[in-house]
Amino acid sequence: MRRRGDVLLLAVLALLADGPLHGYEVRKRLDQRLGVFRALSYGSLYPALRALQAGGCITETTEQRLPGTVSPRRARVVYEITAHGKDRLAEMLEESGPEAWEDDAFGVHFALFTRVAPRTRLRILEGRRARLLERLEQLSRSIERTQAQLDAYALEAQRHGLETVRSEVDWLERLISAEAHPGTARPHAPHPEENH
Repeated sequence: MRRRGDVLLLAVLALLADGPLHGYEVRKRLDQRLGVFRALSYGSLYPALRALQAGGCITETTEQRLPGTVSPRRARVVYEITAHGKDRLAEMLEESGPEAWEDDAFGVHFALFTRVAPRTRLRILEGRRARLLERLEQLSRSIERTQAQLDAYALEAQRHGLETVRSEVDWLERLISAEAHPGTARPHAPHPEENH
């Protein structure tokens, strides 16, 4: 999964695995459960639903109105995952390479960790940590190189970025430790974004 659209397909399949939903409900739950899609438009969602349908991963049915009832609303379309869609979802959830560690994909993968094998969760967490440690090194070097040329606010913005990455690395360390030692109590470790 290399594009945000691929991450959206994963998220939609995961939601539909819990039961059939209308398009509006899919969008609402993407926002509620997977906050990375807060700005998702129907212009992005419906092409994703069509792609999943074309791939045989979901079906759509139109709700039938009761005989003799008149409604100004259009009949609503209900989306449901297929057996092939469930298989595809299982494959996508087990992908643990670099594409699962990146900013757009990591949040979705993490939100779906209860559906993922422990070894896969650990690989994704360790991969994310490695990626952020690289970013931490780059940010530190950048600050050292440019601090004399930056005004106080620009420098503070860079330092804030550095602290945000450090905070996420600390959070990942706690999660990795809990995954590696499943018998120990899992500490509540809020994601760094919860602190803002």
